[in-house]
Amino acid sequence: MKINDKALWKNLFKYLKPYLFRYFVCLVMIVVVVFIDLLIPRLVQESLKTLGEDVIDFKKLVNLFIISVGAVIFSAIVNYLQSVLLGYTANRIVLHIRHDVFTHIQSLSHHQFSSEPVGKLVTRATSDVNELYALYANVILNAIKNVVTIIGVFIAMMLLNVKLALIVLAIFPVVVIVTIVCRNKLRKIHREVRNDVSNMNAFLSENITGIKTIQVYHQEKKKYNEFNERNKSLKKNKIREIFTFGVFRPSIYLIYILSVVVIMFVGGNMAIKFNLGITTIVLTYDVLYTFYQYIAKFYNPVQALADEYNVLQSAFAAAEKIFTILDIKPEIVDAPDAIDIELKGDIEFKHVWFKYIEDEWVLKDVSFKINAKDVVAFVGATGSGKTTILSLITHNYEIQKGEILIDGIDIKKIKISSLRSQIGQMLQDVFLFSGDVKSNIRLDDENITDSDIKNASDEVCLTPIADNFPNGFDEVVYERGNNFSLGERQLISFARTVAHHPKLIILDEATSNIDTKTETIIKDSLERIINNNTMIMVAHRLSTIQHANKIFVFNKGEIVEEGDHQSLLKLRGRYYDLYMMQFENHDKKELVKN
Repeated sequence: MKINDKALWKNLFKYLKPYLFRYFVCLVMIVVVVFIDLLIPRLVQESLKTLGEDVIDFKKLVNLFIISVGAVIFSAIVNYLQSVLLGYTANRIVLHIRHDVFTHIQSLSHHQFSSEPVGKLVTRATSDVNELYALYANVILNAIKNVVTIIGVFIAMMLLNVKLALIVLAIFPVVVIVTIVCRNKLRKIHREVRNDVSNMNAFLSENITGIKTIQVYHQEKKKYNEFNERNKSLKKNKIREIFTFGVFRPSIYLIYILSVVVIMFVGGNMAIKFNLGITTIVLTYDVLYTFYQYIAKFYNPVQALADEYNVLQSAFAAAEKIFTILDIKPEIVDAPDAIDIELKGDIEFKHVWFKYIEDEWVLKDVSFKINAKDVVAFVGATGSGKTTILSLITHNYEIQKGEILIDGIDIKKIKISSLRSQIGQMLQDVFLFSGDVKSNIRLDDENITDSDIKNASDEVCLTPIADNFPNGFDEVVYERGNNFSLGERQLISFARTVAHHPKLIILDEATSNIDTKTETIIKDSLERIINNNTMIMVAHRLSTIQHANKIFVFNKGEIVEEGDHQSLLKLRGRYYDLYMMQFENHDKKELVKN
């Protein structure tokens, strides 16, 4: 999605607005520097006049020299202060933009995350935001400075010699035409470069994360070729960018040289005629020299604008990507009348229909009720809708039909933060953050003390394992917890869940990837806390859910059976078939108790 320039400037100005006073101060400093910059050639001109007099006034020359040196020093000090203030302000703005991007990304739903590769989101929050630093730190005020300089120099040239000033003005539209011609080309190329960078980051993120799988199946060469194609595309567009700007910048310089040639020819001819007494036009060589300096000062900002134009187009291309992300409306948001609740654990689905994509229903008219402190299990084949139920209970998706009630209240009327803060989840794929064991249990919740961490770890039997770590609970956790075994990661996740004192515990295949010993530890721990919480489990290993009060059997998005373990076996239906498949090597008569 493309955003027009007006909308872009509006969004960019929104972040600049709180710092307008600082920018105004910088602008005043710029005007002072420009004034001094225009004053120097006149001081030089005055010095040349003094040197051309029959009797040289050395005192005047010394005074002019002191004033010139003082002006240069003062200009340097003002420039330094302006650079520091502008750099600090630009960094503050970029900080706020990056904060907003990250916060907004966190607000997106699971469905929205699935449609945006992680690498692209990382690019938006990092390199794309960095592109805006140059815009706020340099381009905006430098563009104003250069425009002010151009106007000031032109006025000075008009005061010096109208005819030569008009010649410069007549040539200037060529600069405008060249700029307009290159503008759209540069913007298009910059967009393609930003797309290539995003695609590259997305590819790297996915393939570095899955490097073990790539190596196991010897796909390094294939992945290298895919990477090389993206790399070549980025190189191609970067070369196009360099070539296009390589034409633009020298074109401006060529116009500057032509201006100098024309002014030197016309001005030199006027000076010669005056000296020969042929004409009454007054143009001395000191005026011609001063005018030459003004031409340089006139075109230097023009060339600077050309340079900054490239930065501006790059920043605009990055801003389009950033504000496109920020313009995505989160699918799951609190209703205006949403309330906080003290979760008891009653859950009811009433005729719920749900689909991830059009015309493919994952849940079809699902209805069930879970009472507070019940232990409930969902079983069924892969893709039957079990995990989807858990995602709907935590309000990660919106249903298309039906109603979900939590403690008798429509889930849409409960604040998302209030609901999720009282739910603890143990997933099949445990995610640990870089830090240490303690921080992964606490998860930045300062209300959880070291004592709470110790008690939770005792509860799930993590303490004896943590005691064997070199640094105990301060043991460093590397990226994704790769320095811990699956069982250790699962126990840390379990301690995390218990430490947050949830009212509802969800286990989604939490014991499927771990060893028998760790599974036994978790099952024993669950039995100790089972009476205080509502517990919902999804499991393929039916031996782990035999103690559940209710078992719901799913098939193709529908509940086909429900009851406890023994009653479902007696039905000899879908659950019985699943159970027999898992225990076919045992004596089936012993498995079914009358």
